Amino acid sequence: MARDHKSTRRRSRVIAASVAALALGGAALAEVQVSAASRPRGHDVSSHQKNVNWSKAKAKGARFVYVKATESHTYRNPYFGRQYNGSRDVGLVRGAYHFAVPNKSSGTTQAAYFLRNGGAWRADGWTLPPALDIEYNPYDRKKKCYGLSRTRMVDWIKAFSNEVRRQTGRRPVIYTTTHWWKTCTGNSRAFRSNHALWLARYDSADAGELPGGWTFWTIWQHDNGSGSLPGDQNLFNGSTAQLKRFAKG
Repeated sequence: MARDHKSTRRRSRVIAASVAALALGGAALAEVQVSAASRPRGHDVSSHQKNVNWSKAKAKGARFVYVKATESHTYRNPYFGRQYNGSRDVGLVRGAYHFAVPNKSSGTTQAAYFLRNGGAWRADGWTLPPALDIEYNPYDRKKKCYGLSRTRMVDWIKAFSNEVRRQTGRRPVIYTTTHWWKTCTGNSRAFRSNHALWLARYDSADAGELPGGWTFWTIWQHDNGSGSLPGDQNLFNGSTAQLKRFAKG
């Protein structure tokens, strides 16, 4: 995910272990064993994918998608409307995500911009909760945590989350990697109880470790662009019925 051009992150073919609980806003919803084969497949897209053939994506197995809406407080994906509405038109559960650039403006400012430009949520069973994509700074490798201390980074995420909750009634899903979370937040456990985890994991070294006290992932991004679906490849940690319940909130 992240910027609207191809990523250079490493890929992995790690197979996730079975996880019993499904998160609804970070809380365990059910103790249901769901096999990897039956987990709903999904993907995430940005302007890099442009005009997606949604009927073809669904025919290839897509059941949900996250669409990039915004970045920082100035950028909006010019393809957002057609991607977001097009996926819904063919029957996919879809949601919007925001790419955080914490050194540009406050978490509150970026959350408000996101919600004005596609990040809103409705309890219709078809709209996934808003998602925060937070990862290493792609614009300055010397400031990979955007120049923020761990404390300031945690405060930034809290401010973003609080504004999303204030406006929508839901806490955002947090998309991250274990490595980033440990490096840039000090492996904060402040979000594990009420934020669903969307884990990006390509390096087998991270295979058995989740960030910040989370005990399971809700969405797993296991490949960044080489799969059969447009964009990055994801799995939902539950059944299709649970996916709809997660969306409805």
